[in-house]
Amino acid sequence: MRLTIFGSGYVGLVTGACFAEAGNNVLCVDVDERKIAMLRRGESPIYEPGLEELLKKNLAAGRLNFSSDPAEGVAHGLFQFIAVGTPPDEDGSADLRHVLAVAESIGTHMTEYRTVVTKSTVPVGTADQVKAKIEETLRARRVSVEFDVVSNPEFLKEGAAIADFMKPDRIVVGTDNPRTAELLKALYDPFTRSRERMIVMDVRSSELTKYAANAMLATKISFMNELANLAERMGADIEKVRLGIGSDPRIGYHFIYPGCGFGGSCFPKDVQALARSAKEHAFDAQLLAAVQDVNQRQKKQLYSKIERYFGGQLAGKTLAVWGLAFKPNTDDMREAPSRTLMEALWKAGAKVRAYDPVAGQEALRLYGDRTDFYLAQSSMEALQGADALAIVTEWQEFRSPDFDQIKAELKHPVIFDGRNLYDPALMRQYGLKYFGIGRGDSVVTRPPLERSAAQAAVG
Repeated sequence: MRLTIFGSGYVGLVTGACFAEAGNNVLCVDVDERKIAMLRRGESPIYEPGLEELLKKNLAAGRLNFSSDPAEGVAHGLFQFIAVGTPPDEDGSADLRHVLAVAESIGTHMTEYRTVVTKSTVPVGTADQVKAKIEETLRARRVSVEFDVVSNPEFLKEGAAIADFMKPDRIVVGTDNPRTAELLKALYDPFTRSRERMIVMDVRSSELTKYAANAMLATKISFMNELANLAERMGADIEKVRLGIGSDPRIGYHFIYPGCGFGGSCFPKDVQALARSAKEHAFDAQLLAAVQDVNQRQKKQLYSKIERYFGGQLAGKTLAVWGLAFKPNTDDMREAPSRTLMEALWKAGAKVRAYDPVAGQEALRLYGDRTDFYLAQSSMEALQGADALAIVTEWQEFRSPDFDQIKAELKHPVIFDGRNLYDPALMRQYGLKYFGIGRGDSVVTRPPLERSAAQAAVG
């Protein structure tokens, strides 16, 4: 089949590469000429395991192409996927300018039937706006062309997006026209051969499903973080609690890992947008507001522990930070807890030596002009000259480090673990002070007071 995908960001690029891999003829359209040039060379502007290999393979096969010309895009595909960004507006609502701009382009250039598919995460009612914009543009042209608008939200996890697309656990399609449902079923058939995974519903329910899914997952994370903070005050270990409740099949183990807060381009934005939509419908979504508040507070937990440990005297101190991306297997630092921590440390007069296996270039783009920020090339290099270590992202290579070397490098043998990677008892054996999230360590012990030169002189 012939597909056009407007937007070559995270969702659009993964969608285009995977559809091309299944044998479809895909044209991705983007307004960014620099990005188009990169993609034509087979270079991915984002890090996602396996994505660049798919790009190169399908470019070489002629199944995947890139353009900045919307007219070419509209002429190319029976399916017109809208996968552009919907950043949060000032009031927290999703900004639909780019989505509606694509709809206008489709209406401007369309000459025969098209199935318009909203892939971007959008508020309930967006498909109606897309349809209205296309109809308005067609009327202005004084032409009549048949088209359908379908909702087909994405459920891709950053770091595992290729596998998620190739072997989806569900494909949600929102349409009021049985014909478009059959067209989408045929398009997705290569990805659903082992069992039927397509769930067809009305458009508005489909749009809400995406927000509901992300809000539910964010709620589980915030709830566990609330329990973790309570466990600290009660002297309990949240990791033991997690095992105890996760063994209940009604709860399960997914998304009940406590930590230093969630980030990324989806959960914070989508919870905020859903809360805003609720307000527009005169509904006070108290739980959604609480999820956001808990997460913002949780992002400050590591800094609070560090500040208490050093008695508020952070000026002149250097912190090693392991992990900058909001999660492993991505270079995405949007809303990342690492940013909250580092910016608080800098405000207090501390310096940061940071390391991340993938997100280094993104960190330099954000903070490269700061003299109090040093990007190390390895986890152990980040420790050199540091007073303490903070772990923010649970990359695999951080799970079993050389603890003797960590103790030898740090001026204060202390680890602040925002992802609960280590066993507190093991850390004590290595002579390291260890503060996780919800590990029963609410009272952070301060280090021995450093003796001044005058004190040393009098014995």
